[in-house]
Amino acid sequence: MKNLKLIIALVTLTSLISCNDKRKPQVQYMPDMYESVPYDANGANGINGKPVNREPVVGTLVRGGYPSYDIADTPEGYEKAKAEVLNPLEASEVTLEKGKVMYEIYCSSCHGEKGDGNGVLSQREKFSGIPNYKDRDINAGSIYHVIMYGKNLMGSHASQLTYNERWQIVHYVEKLRTDLLVQ
Repeated sequence: MKNLKLIIALVTLTSLISCNDKRKPQVQYMPDMYESVPYDANGANGINGKPVNREPVVGTLVRGGYPSYDIADTPEGYEKAKAEVLNPLEASEVTLEKGKVMYEIYCSSCHGEKGDGNGVLSQREKFSGIPNYKDRDINAGSIYHVIMYGKNLMGSHASQLTYNERWQIVHYVEKLRTDLLVQ
């Protein structure tokens, strides 16, 4: 009976305490968990006053990452990419097939299924002057550069395509160009 009275008194007391003003800060069980002290690990003082070197080791990539593309979006950068950038993927039937799928999704509406610049948007006269791959002096580096940054009215497709998808499209565009030159 004594325990029952004690339990009822504790429940009543807890109820009264919990019904106080909600606009005021309440008692925090572990205040350091609610309001943590932010540390800038890369700051001048590092963590706890000890400098921390967070620079990546030269020549390494982030987990799941690919080499960065650090050629500038300038006419000089375009020429540099054209001269220096090579496709790291091996040309195979699988690569071409995947490139074709991505090309049909992202490129054929403007450039056409054959790369002749006669896509749906060109036929509907939404855009004019879409280049024919046959008439352009392009290679893997210049194609990749244009996918990364865009050119003229074409915007960048770097955010829509993964690293491998971009290079697969490059292989497929080179195939389309070769097919156009043979005709």
